[in-house]
Amino acid sequence: MKHAAAEAPEPTSATSATGEVLNSAGLTHRQVLLCFTGLLTGMFLASLDSTIVNTALPTIVGDLGGLSKISWVSSGYLLTSTAATPLFGKIGDLYGRKKLFVVSVVLFIIGSLLSGIAQTMTQLIGARAVQGLGGGGIFALSMAIMAEIVSPRERGRYQGYLVGSFALSSVAGPAIGGLFTDHLSWRWAFLCNVPLGIGAVVLIVAVLRLPVHTTEAKVDYIGAALVVGAVSLLVLTGLWGGREYAWGSPTILAMAAGGIALTALFVVQERRAADPLLPLRIFRNDIVTVTSIVMALLGIVMFAAFLYLPLFFQVVDGATATRSGFLMIPLMVGVMIGSFVAGRLLSRLGRYRIFPIVGSLFALVGTVILATIDRDTPRAVIFTAMILLGIGIGLVFSIVVIASQNACDYRDLGVVTSAGNFFRSLGGVFGLAGLGALFNDRVAHYFVRLVPGASSLDPDDLFTSPERIRALDPAVREGAIETLSRSIHLVFVATVPVAIITVLVALKLREIPLRSTVHGGNGGNGGNGGDGATGTDGGAADHLDISFGH
Repeated sequence: MKHAAAEAPEPTSATSATGEVLNSAGLTHRQVLLCFTGLLTGMFLASLDSTIVNTALPTIVGDLGGLSKISWVSSGYLLTSTAATPLFGKIGDLYGRKKLFVVSVVLFIIGSLLSGIAQTMTQLIGARAVQGLGGGGIFALSMAIMAEIVSPRERGRYQGYLVGSFALSSVAGPAIGGLFTDHLSWRWAFLCNVPLGIGAVVLIVAVLRLPVHTTEAKVDYIGAALVVGAVSLLVLTGLWGGREYAWGSPTILAMAAGGIALTALFVVQERRAADPLLPLRIFRNDIVTVTSIVMALLGIVMFAAFLYLPLFFQVVDGATATRSGFLMIPLMVGVMIGSFVAGRLLSRLGRYRIFPIVGSLFALVGTVILATIDRDTPRAVIFTAMILLGIGIGLVFSIVVIASQNACDYRDLGVVTSAGNFFRSLGGVFGLAGLGALFNDRVAHYFVRLVPGASSLDPDDLFTSPERIRALDPAVREGAIETLSRSIHLVFVATVPVAIITVLVALKLREIPLRSTVHGGNGGNGGNGGDGATGTDGGAADHLDISFGH
């Protein structure tokens, strides 16, 4: 069924006592920019710390020891940040987001400081877990706060920069980590967060003014415990499967079964809870459902590029870790272009459906090109694919969040926003788990066939250090490089079907008028996105038609 969207009305404006133009939330443009700077800084730091440490890991192990615990330095952060995202989203809806955002940044600063002064690997892992808690809160609250101070019609021009900061940090993290490790100390990869985080807190405290929440609702502690347990087990299954333990091992099977069981209990709890942590009714809204699926699917494609392209550049092209980070700039540029264009056109046109569709098509084309690369592919071709994929990511991620926020009641703003980030993270984790299993299988397959004397070498140890590969005898080195080239090629081939499904799901996105007020809603009719100010309704009953097409 087609759903036509009426042309959204131009946002009305008022003026302050000093004559400055106010937006629909009563803030001047300068106040919005200052708040936005604080939010952007927090988002950049939280996303940067998921990647900046990777380059420094060998040096950290050499300094602190604890090689057997090395995976937990990254896993600890990802685990707590993913689990914390839905919690902070709901608590922000109940009690307000400003103080909670400050708490999140403070937690992140404390975790960064503790990471920077850690003397053992165990201390570092614990500090990273604290960082992850703060990072999860920052992710959940940044976009929700932006939704409180800027209307959906105005939001596109700002939201794109938040998405761009995520892409910038993901690309720049390895390069920055390499620079700190090579020229200062790995500890500065964490300590640099402290002054920037303090600056973000000062800006938010000084400038941000949000409505004061008064509610008698209580946090669904049972639901919170169940979702944390379920997410922890499922994320660890994805992170450890095929790496720490074989996929069929009792440990992985037990964690997967436990995660599924806790997920089922969580669904039962959310159905019976008076004020559920993640209200299942939001998924009766087809816009929220479609955007969540798109975030998860494109998250798989995006994280595959972020993880395997630097590996390709380091091993196949012979780039250093720092240089491989700079070689990822075309992807970042593409994301910035897509986010900027989508944000500007969204504010001008008042329509959003076209952007995820076109963006997913761009991502598909970029992914198809990446699926053809090998060690002889010119860098111009690889860079073209990266730019196209980046544009697609920018067009999609900067818009689908706004679409879901626009379609929900104000009371569910934080929950819906955090749900999008939550599903993107889960999509990335489980997508990379599947792709990682494929990669490891193909490495094992090709290694014994292409590498002379393979029986005396450990591919897991060899491929964690490009320098070791470059130090090998020429024949062995050539076989190792060819092994990795073929394996990465098949990883990108496997992402093509995911990109195709993303396009098909994006075609199901329904369009409703974008509100030109911040707190407009549909009066609680299920989140169809009607504008309480204009009286327009979001359309018919919420449902998700499983047939593709529009």
